[in-house]
Amino acid sequence: MTSAPADPAASRGKYADRLDRELWDYIDRVNSWYPPEIVAASIPEQRAVYDRMCVAFHQGRPEGVMASDGLVATGSHPIPVRRYRMAGKAAAIVLYYHGGGFVLGDLDSHDDICAEICAGTGFEVISADYRLAPEHLHPASFNDALAVFEWVAATSTLPIVLCGESAGGNLAAAVAQATRRHPRHAIGQMLIYPGLGGDESGRSYVEHAEAPLLTLANIEFYRRVRSTPGQALDDPTFSPLQDHDFSGLPPTIIVTAECDPLSSDGKTYRDRILAVGGWATWREEPRLVHSFLRARSTVPRAAEAFARIVADIGALGRGEWPY
Repeated sequence: MTSAPADPAASRGKYADRLDRELWDYIDRVNSWYPPEIVAASIPEQRAVYDRMCVAFHQGRPEGVMASDGLVATGSHPIPVRRYRMAGKAAAIVLYYHGGGFVLGDLDSHDDICAEICAGTGFEVISADYRLAPEHLHPASFNDALAVFEWVAATSTLPIVLCGESAGGNLAAAVAQATRRHPRHAIGQMLIYPGLGGDESGRSYVEHAEAPLLTLANIEFYRRVRSTPGQALDDPTFSPLQDHDFSGLPPTIIVTAECDPLSSDGKTYRDRILAVGGWATWREEPRLVHSFLRARSTVPRAAEAFARIVADIGALGRGEWPY
């Protein structure tokens, strides 16, 4: 006598009916490439598996987008960057910091996303390949992110929009806070499901501690790997929400996923900016999970959310806020 096949919904818990079938197909595909248990593997193995997954999900670059690689010289090491352009004069330049928990990712891992932002806005896009942990602990990634901002500010006359996804959202926010009084400060920032070092007793951290594709345990792992011994958690370059001053920041749009432990950080960051008279808006995309940008080609909700993000970046670059 054979047993009945296991019910897939049983292993999906409270998210079984909360997420669309197409999103579950995406989640299952991600887990087939980069399974949750990979966090027990060595960092080089994690990166190799992640890189293969990124290749499998790469959508190619839209027609008309030209990309070129270069290096930003610093006093100690060069920082690889990739520039995306369309024909004609751009109205702004987007400085993009990729995700990957400060451990994973490079210029290739988010190449198609940057190319699509370029095509969708007509802006130039600069993607920064900052140093990764654990080989390079905090503040290495922040220092590189800041150095690329300084280079863009010195070499381009275009208005600058900061943009980052996940760990990159942390870097974008930290750079915005560090450069708010710079003569060439950013005119806007787009933070996509960023980890900003918020209160882990907050709503989403509790409600979605075991969400698909990013759990509270994952967040704590990445934080430990990035930290120097005795890391001060109130360092705003490490955790932007720990800053004591949210004045003078550029117009800010934060987009999070409903089923993501980090979502509450978006609301808190928005509220801190509004409290001091700045302009910010937060949008929680319903029935989506962390990393949904990579699902934009197969999941209608993700495609619609990404289209809104690109439109918002365009509005920030043209100074068309509030809207």
